Amino acid sequence: MYLTRLSLTNWRNFARLDIEMPKGPILLVGENAQGKTSFLEAVYFLATFISFQAGSDRELVNFIASREPLAVARLIADFKRDEKFRTENSHRLEIRLIQETNGINGQSRLRKEILVDGLKRKASEAIGLFNAVIFLPQTLRIIEGSPEERRRYLNLTLAQVLPGYAATLSEYNQLITQRNALLKQINDGSADPRQLEFWDEHLAGAGSRLIYARIQAIRELERLAANINLQLTRGSEVLRLDYLPAYDPLPQPEKQFALPVDTPVDRSGLSEEKIRQGFLENLTRLHSEEINRGVTTIGPHRDELRFLGNRVDLGTYGSRGQARTAILSLKLAEVEWMREKTGQWPVLLLDEVLAELDSQRRMDLLNRLADSEQTLLSTTDLDLFSSEFVENSNVWQIEAGRLK
Repeated sequence: MYLTRLSLTNWRNFARLDIEMPKGPILLVGENAQGKTSFLEAVYFLATFISFQAGSDRELVNFIASREPLAVARLIADFKRDEKFRTENSHRLEIRLIQETNGINGQSRLRKEILVDGLKRKASEAIGLFNAVIFLPQTLRIIEGSPEERRRYLNLTLAQVLPGYAATLSEYNQLITQRNALLKQINDGSADPRQLEFWDEHLAGAGSRLIYARIQAIRELERLAANINLQLTRGSEVLRLDYLPAYDPLPQPEKQFALPVDTPVDRSGLSEEKIRQGFLENLTRLHSEEINRGVTTIGPHRDELRFLGNRVDLGTYGSRGQARTAILSLKLAEVEWMREKTGQWPVLLLDEVLAELDSQRRMDLLNRLADSEQTLLSTTDLDLFSSEFVENSNVWQIEAGRLK
């Protein structure tokens, strides 16, 4: 899979850009705050319909254009992906962020439109057509940040690859909101506790699909990431991804203490129906507690994922170098995993990554990029790349939202 053309209109500091995209590595060179990261952000937005750095979609609309009563930020991407029988089919993906005045006190609203080959689609229907993997300096938050960062990473990755995952996640989040509202109403005496039976059934159905998908995907990603991490550390460190579901279909025996050094738990043999039944039973058992608290206390919305290096939690005890190598391994594994699951190479996006790596890691990474159909790398310093790599790349200069 690779982009053949990209058009940006009123996107961040790009007022207008329309450019053909070659296969292979593309180096985006420029000083800080010139638009390199915004360019990568636009490509990743095509894959996930979510920005990795903006708090809301409003921030993506060009600041000058946003002053007008009607402002439209538009992304248009032509790309090719391998289809059956080794043929390549071209597709067009268009995203419009439309900011307009709604006539109420002069306030504005923003809506998002997604078109696939000219036809409007919901985000849950369009996600997965175009795939991308991104590696940023702040990606270390996946290991060092909050559980919410890790859940967000899982959701963005799985939604690109697993059909129906995005729709199920949206359904589950709506069910959590409605069930929590009901719990509060029951607590204040304005609703019947028996109404929980309906929401428990639906929540267990959607939640079990998410848990099952996460169990399988994390196991597959771990297999790939562990092998890559062994190579990058010259065999000195074993990486493991430890999935800790808030509802655990394989609960730990009672009276055991949680330790930083852990042993693997294999949940891959569980069926989706087995998970659903157990989840439903636990929701029923926790009715009294959850009514008192007014929130749903178990389920995928509270899952956790930990990264272990030689059986030690890297988020708590790991060094900065260990965490960086683990994330690099994870991202390279993500590329291979997407290739295995979809038959497509995702577009790989690397933002100032080499500056964070020592010379050996740089060489290991650049060697691995040879397999990708298309890679976009941003940098302020071309000297970080070998002369051979630069010669075999397309080098683009970005300055003040303009590309040369």
